[in-house]
Amino acid sequence: MSATIISPERMTRLTGFGMLSAGDGYLFRPISVEDVQDVIRAASDAGFKITQRGSGRSYGDANVGHETVILDMTRMKRILHWDRHTGVLECEAGATIETLWRFAIEEGYWPPVVSGTMYPTLGGALAMNIHGKNNFCQGTLGEHVLEIEVVDAQGAVFNLTPKDELFYAVISGAGLMGVVTKVKLQMKKIHSGDLKVFARSIPNLEAQFEAFEQFEHEADYMVSWIDCFPGGKQTGRGLFHAAWYADGPISTLRPEHQDLPDTVLGLLPKSVVWRALKIFSTRFGMRSINTAKFYASKYLGNEATHTQSLVAFSFLLDYVPNWRWAYKPCGFIQYQSFVPKEHAPLVFQKQLELQQAAEIESYLGVMKRHRPDKFLLSHAVDGYSLALDFKVTEDTKQKVWDLAHRMNDIVLDAGGRFYLAKDSTLRPSDVKRYLGENALRKFAKFRDEMDPNKIFTSSLAERTGLADPQSLLANS
Repeated sequence: MSATIISPERMTRLTGFGMLSAGDGYLFRPISVEDVQDVIRAASDAGFKITQRGSGRSYGDANVGHETVILDMTRMKRILHWDRHTGVLECEAGATIETLWRFAIEEGYWPPVVSGTMYPTLGGALAMNIHGKNNFCQGTLGEHVLEIEVVDAQGAVFNLTPKDELFYAVISGAGLMGVVTKVKLQMKKIHSGDLKVFARSIPNLEAQFEAFEQFEHEADYMVSWIDCFPGGKQTGRGLFHAAWYADGPISTLRPEHQDLPDTVLGLLPKSVVWRALKIFSTRFGMRSINTAKFYASKYLGNEATHTQSLVAFSFLLDYVPNWRWAYKPCGFIQYQSFVPKEHAPLVFQKQLELQQAAEIESYLGVMKRHRPDKFLLSHAVDGYSLALDFKVTEDTKQKVWDLAHRMNDIVLDAGGRFYLAKDSTLRPSDVKRYLGENALRKFAKFRDEMDPNKIFTSSLAERTGLADPQSLLANS
C-alpha cells in the first residue's frame, strides 16, 4: 500500500458513542494482518498518525482522531479455532461480543466478561479491558485471555501471553501499544441460558452498599440502578439486582431464545422508542421517569426472583435501538469513577450532592462492585463504581465539565481511579495522579519499545497526555 493511498476520498467524520467528540480521519478497514502492516507503513511514510477504532462504542474520544489514519478493525472478525471440549476460542480482534456468544452458546459457553452492550469488538474491549456485572468475582476481560497477536508500529508481529509483562500493558493500553489482531480467549462454561434475578428496592445509598455486601459471596452478577435526583434521606435510592445461573432446558441455550424482542409489549416498535425518550430528555422529564421507576420497583416485584435470559440481563443498553439519539442535538457523556470500598459511600454521596446543587443531575446512575487486577492502565479497585450519564447542551457543556473536574478531585483524594472507555473529561494531572508515576514510567518504557515514533494516538491520548507519557511525567 503506497502512502499516496491516503487521499482526500478516504476522509470520514467519526464520533464517539456519546456524539460529543468527533474527528475527520482517513478511514481504512483491513481484512488481514498484511493489510494492517500496509496501513502502518503507508501512514508512517506519509507522516500520519494512526487512531484505532472498533465498533465505536467508547463514549468519549478514545476512538477518534484529528486528521489521523483511522484503522477500523471491524472486517477482521473471523472465528479461527474453537475447542468445544475446553471452551478455548481463537478469533480475529474485530469479532464482537455478539459474535462470540452467538457462536458458542449452543455448546454451553458464554463470554467470561461482557459489557452492557454486545457490540464492542474484542480488540476494542481489550484495549480498554472491559468489566461487567460480574467484575467482583470474575475480574476484567483481560484476565480470561490466554494469548494475543500484536502488530507494533514497525509492522512486526508477535504473540503475548500472561507470562509476558507487556501483555498487561497492551491489554488496557487504549490502543497505544500496537494493533491486536488475534485473541485466544477462555470462554465460560454454562449449563443454562437463563438467570435467576433477585430484585430489591433500595431506599438510600447506605442500603445500596448493604445489598452488595450481602450478596457478593454468593451471586454470579450484581448491579444497581440509582436515582440521582432525590436528596436527604433518599439520596442514592434505586433498584438492586443479584443474579445466578438458573436450571433450565437446553432450549435456553439457543440463540433464538436469547434474541431481544423488536417491540415493547408486543405493540410499539422499539426502533421508535428513542423518540419518546427524547421528549422526556429534560430535568423534569427524567426526574419523573426516575421517580416512577423507583416506586414501581418498591411495589412491584420487590424482594422477588424472576427468570431472565443472559442477553436480556447483560445487554440492557441494546434493548432500545439508538437510545443515545434521545440526547441529540449535542450528545452526552458518561462519567464513571472507581473508589475503594472504605471511601465509596462518602465519595458517591458527595458526587450526588454536587450534581444536585449544580442542577445538572445524571439521568441514569449505575453502581457495581469491583476487584483489583494486574493491568497497567487499570481502572480496577477493591471497591465500587458509579456510572453517571449527563446530557450536554451548548449552554451546559462548561458546567458539566466543571462538575466532572470537581468530582475527579474527590475521587482522587480517596485513592480512586477512572475508566478510559467512558472518559471525556480527564485532565493530564488527573491521569498522572490516579495511575501513579511507577505505572506511567512502565507505560512510557513499553510505548518507546512498541511505538518509538508515537504513531499510535487518539483524541483521548492527546487530551490526557498518554500519547507522550514521558512529557506527562515531566510535567508537575
